[in-house]
Amino acid sequence: MEGVQQHNDKKSAVTDVGAWAMNVISSVGIIMVNKQLMSRAGFAFTFATTLTGLHFTVTAFVGFISNASGYSASKHVPLWELLWFSIVANTSITGMNLSLMLNSVGFYQISKLSMIPVVCVMEWILHNKHYSKEVKMAVVVVVLGVGVCTVTDVKVNGRGFLCACIAVLSTSLQQISIGSLQKKYSIGSFELLSKTAPIQALSLVILGPFIDYYLNGKFILNYKLSSVSLFFILLSCTLAVFCNISQYLCIGRFSAVSFQVLGHMKTVCVLTLGWLLFDSQLSLKNILGMVLAIIGMIVYSWAVELEKKAQARISLSKTSLTEEEIRLLREGIENSSTKDVELGDPKV
Repeated sequence: MEGVQQHNDKKSAVTDVGAWAMNVISSVGIIMVNKQLMSRAGFAFTFATTLTGLHFTVTAFVGFISNASGYSASKHVPLWELLWFSIVANTSITGMNLSLMLNSVGFYQISKLSMIPVVCVMEWILHNKHYSKEVKMAVVVVVLGVGVCTVTDVKVNGRGFLCACIAVLSTSLQQISIGSLQKKYSIGSFELLSKTAPIQALSLVILGPFIDYYLNGKFILNYKLSSVSLFFILLSCTLAVFCNISQYLCIGRFSAVSFQVLGHMKTVCVLTLGWLLFDSQLSLKNILGMVLAIIGMIVYSWAVELEKKAQARISLSKTSLTEEEIRLLREGIENSSTKDVELGDPKV
């Protein structure tokens, strides 16, 4: 029995590592591709919201093929819940784009860092979830580390601050909802994504061009598409499928907080690859921040493992009898048997 349990634990650990690896590699890859696609030095495809709609269109198509071929099973989720989730998710995407446009890079990074404590507070309010002091300490270290290596100038304006608040709240709620919907309806990550992707794709493809026009003053129909830029768009969409699947998979297997904390490993990778591939400056401040962030992630992993073991001990104590309890129970049974004999027929 113990051998089977150990085998299952190892299998689960490998799956966990695979999910994180897929998310980190696909996320970093899509950032690098989009940087080339959207930058002026690249292909100047500055239609981020429409591109996100194309991402979900390809994801929805993959989900449709998977369901049609019988690879994945379709479970019922109420339409109103799917619509509500899609509205929250699209608000997150639009809010992030507006926040990046209206705020400085420094304030945008701070707003992204604030998602970790916001997710913690929202999970405490919505699901009465509590965190150990070790987890809280690790979260603080990660936030400080990523803040040191990413935050530069911090300029705030009214509209930008409002957009940042909307983006942070909607993104946090979206990530919490992914895990809660999977548990509520016992649905897999890919199956849930297959149901929400068509709704998000339809809405973003329709509204995306107008949102992008508001953001950059350019209409997508006026963009001159080349074969090379088309290749990068398709590559971005392909990576987005893996990125979306791994995001749902990670949040379903772990939690929104874990996804946020360990997800900052992507920030470290992006900074490193930017330095290697795009001649970005990497100062001593960046390096110290990255080291601090990595230490925080290691501490967080250790703290979560401690929390799991503590919960397992509590669960075991509630469902199992200790040796002392077994001894007392046996004595109680023996005493009860003696009394039954004494109170029985004298002839016995």
